[in-house]
Order: sequence, then structure tokens, then C-alpha cells
Amino acid sequence: MNSTASLTETLAPLGRDALGEQEFSQLVESITGQPGARPTAVRVEPVDYLIGTPSTAELLRLLGTAALPNGDEVKWSCFIKKLQSVRHWPLIHLIPEPVRQDFIDNMPWQLEVAVHRSDIAGILPDGLRLPTAYRIDEHEDDRAVLWMENVDQAPGCWPMERFERAAYLLGRLSARRQTHLVEPFRRGGYGETAGIGLRYYTTGRVQLAALPGLADDQTWRHPMLASAVCNAGDHGLRDELLELGARLPAVLDALDALPQTYQHGDASPQNLLVPKDNENEFVVIDWGFDCPQAVGFDLGQLLIGLAHAGELSADALPAVHRTIVPAFMEGLAAEGMIVPEEQVRYGYLGSLLCRAAFTALPLELFGKNDAATESLFYERVRLTRAIVDLVKEII
Repeated sequence: MNSTASLTETLAPLGRDALGEQEFSQLVESITGQPGARPTAVRVEPVDYLIGTPSTAELLRLLGTAALPNGDEVKWSCFIKKLQSVRHWPLIHLIPEPVRQDFIDNMPWQLEVAVHRSDIAGILPDGLRLPTAYRIDEHEDDRAVLWMENVDQAPGCWPMERFERAAYLLGRLSARRQTHLVEPFRRGGYGETAGIGLRYYTTGRVQLAALPGLADDQTWRHPMLASAVCNAGDHGLRDELLELGARLPAVLDALDALPQTYQHGDASPQNLLVPKDNENEFVVIDWGFDCPQAVGFDLGQLLIGLAHAGELSADALPAVHRTIVPAFMEGLAAEGMIVPEEQVRYGYLGSLLCRAAFTALPLELFGKNDAATESLFYERVRLTRAIVDLVKEII
């Protein structure tokens, strides 16, 4: 860099997390793997991604060049993820006051830091790996910053073979993380209690928030949702959702009675990055639900992640569903964990019901009135229908 002043100005978008000249040079040495690499240029870019997790404060990329001791110049990049206690979340006021402190206390915002400081890299089966963490900064005000590998992802949609391989590897991971073999990433608290993460989510996000809205006549009379239901020809969706909602307590109890393992917890394709230079591996990010869950839990997000993001049609989900269950079971068996198929299916579909069936409709967008939102409501009605039809296998 030309001067400390120019570095300070360039890194200003990082705010309080901007590095000094020496720390920044050390970061660039770590990224390039070249001792003595000297940064010659850098820019900060916001990541174009809708953040849906209250514990994620900001996503950024650093892109730059560096001069090597031998005179060569190389390009480098870094992914920056800023984490926070949800007490810092700008929308925390939307959480009802009676449960707000409980939400703050129980949202594991430090989970990803704990992942990178754990021994999980030695447990992951071949084909799964963590992104390289170059540095981790933790602050006393319940904030942290991860400086990580910026994965250059392979373009295009996921072929069915990739879903199959992901499910197989997730099965192997689940078997390796059975409750008698490993502990939670964050020790203490409720991390050893079976199903507590999904039960907490279902009790709050679903039963206290989503279901009352779905039971309200006015919800279904709103022009956005009414039009989408009409266009999809799915006038029975509301009644089916409410009937399924009444069964949630029994489903949660049944899930807790199944074989339990620590899993990824949020294994959507968006969190299984496929590097452009090695499309046979997945770089695993954004772990969730740091507690034992019913075997098969991870398959739910694997199934619907791309559809929820609008990158996969709801019509494709049955084929994905038929592919991932046997692949997951094959992964379990490869590690010596033999589980009846009906238990895997219940763990997978019961968890999918609790986590996604009642929250896929974007009711929070009722205030918008444009063609894109209208299209989104239609696609989410179809997605909700696909989920409802799938969970009928176990209900």
C-alpha cells in the first residue's frame, strides 16, 4: 500500500473492525501463504446476499493484490463475516417483550466461532471441509469477526448427482457425530438436550407467530396471498396447514424418540459451497442447531434450500426427495450406523414440517405490491404445497 493514510481510507467500510497496517500485512501473508507478501492494493465489497439470520451483522469481501518477495504480484481475496449477539439486531424490537430476553440468551451467535475452534475438521468425511479461517476477532460487547477463505464457487444449478453426493456425505457426518462420540461445539447450556433447538424454534417462530397468522381469515383475504392461492388452484392449503399445526406437539415428541446425532443443522445448498476448482467437494459454512437432532434432520434444508431462494422449482422437489433419502442412508451405513428407513424418513420429514411448512409463505411482504412480490407469493404457495404433500408420508 502507498501509505497508512490510504490503507485507513480504503478499509474504512470495515468500521471498527478495520485492521492496522501490520495486522493487515499479516492477514495478506496468511491468505497468500507467502511470508513477506506485501499488499499493493485492496478494496472492500459488500456481499449481495439477503441476510436472514439476526446473529449475522454484515457480510463483506476484501479483494486485492500483493507483491511477493521474488517480485511477482498475486491476486488475493477474503470473506468477512461479522457476527453479533441478537441484542444488537436492529429488529430485536419485533420480538415480543415477554420472550425477548429468552431469545437473546438462547440464540447461539458464537456458534461459527466455536466451529472453527473445534476439532470438526478431523471429523468431516472426505468431500466436506471447512473454509480456511485466517483470523478470528472477538469483542467484549458480544460481537465477533471471521476472516475466511473466499470460495470461488462453481456456476450453474445443482445436478441431481450433487444432491445425491451431498446427502451421502451428510449421512456420514451424522454417523460420525452420534451423541456417544462427540459433544456440542459450545459446551454447557442446553447443547446436550435432544431436539431442543427445533423445539425452541417451533414453539416460538411457528406456534406463537406463524400459526396464529395462518389461522387468521384476514391473512388469506390479502390480495397477494388470495391471488397466489387462486392461481395455484390450492384452496385447501390453509385447512391442511392448520391441521398439521395441531399435530406439532406429537411430531416433536416422536422426533425426540428417534436416534439422535449432532448434524450440520442448516445444510441447505447455499451452505455447502462447491469450489470451481474442485466440484467433488463441499466447503461447509453456517452451522446451526448445536444440539442432537433426529437422524435425517439435515435432509430438510438440503431439499428446500434452493427452492426457498427461488433457484429451483417446487416441481423438482419430489425427484430430489427420492434421491437424497437412500443416499443419506448409504452414508450412515458406510460409517456403521444402521437405521431403519422409516426412522430416517420421519426424522427428515418431521423436522421439515416443523421448520419450513408454516413459514414458507412470505407474509412479512404483505406491504409490497409489485410483480416480483406477486410472483414470489405464487412460488411460495407451490413450495408450501410440495412440503405438505411430502410430509403426508409420515402423518
